[in-house]
Amino acid sequence: MFVIKIGGTNGVNFEAVTADVAALAKSGRKVVVVHGGSGETNAISEQLGHPPRFVTSPSGFTSRYTDRATLEIFAMVTAGKINTLLVERLQKLGVNALGLSGVDGRLMEAKRKDAIRIIDPATGKQRMLRDDYTGKIETVNGGLLRLLLDAGYTPVVAPLALSAEGEALNVDADRAAAMVAGAVHAEKLVILSNVPGLLRQFPDESTLIPHIAKDKLEPSLEFAEGRMKKKVLGASEALGLGVAEVIFADGRVEQPVSRALAGQGTVIS
Repeated sequence: MFVIKIGGTNGVNFEAVTADVAALAKSGRKVVVVHGGSGETNAISEQLGHPPRFVTSPSGFTSRYTDRATLEIFAMVTAGKINTLLVERLQKLGVNALGLSGVDGRLMEAKRKDAIRIIDPATGKQRMLRDDYTGKIETVNGGLLRLLLDAGYTPVVAPLALSAEGEALNVDADRAAAMVAGAVHAEKLVILSNVPGLLRQFPDESTLIPHIAKDKLEPSLEFAEGRMKKKVLGASEALGLGVAEVIFADGRVEQPVSRALAGQGTVIS
């Protein structure tokens, strides 16, 4: 059982990724795909006159500020356009893919953050930000995913979750992939993005860190830049849930999943 997380940033080779996923699925391996959508959401938000806004927490993690309008754009892009097109590609390749978001069947339940603490870029001081439709995933319905897998479907999951009150929430796709991997008892979680893995000196790709021991993962946060911090956090959560191996790998190349499973990238175990 593998969980493949496809990054939503520009540069990821979606055709190569889906071809690799299809080859795995057709060989009899069970695969769950989780995807992001940040790059496309940014572009569509600009076109709709509601430009994206990002905030940074006191601990250095950057996330999208999601008011209700942003949530609706995010849902339209991720659960609508990106999810549908990924399913279309896999169907063309002979894989019976099924698209869903964490809202469907309460696949992913999350706790909405009533307020988030951020660093105000104007003053450099901390302040609270409210009316944010983001959440932290608490449960994943692994039984639903296993039901689909056993019936011959390849689930493709968009990063939306449902609150206890029934509100749709924007959730981090890397951490969603980690929670999904734990829920389906995946052997490996592959996280594909537009870099070859964790770099000791970003953006110098020659400084790739090829392997990190599970108990040495937390110190590696000091090397993680930007979005990579969330990926490291997701990897830690996946390992804590029993996933044996997490791989950060290059989604820009041919056969990106096969290369990752062969150990190309940053392997955390």
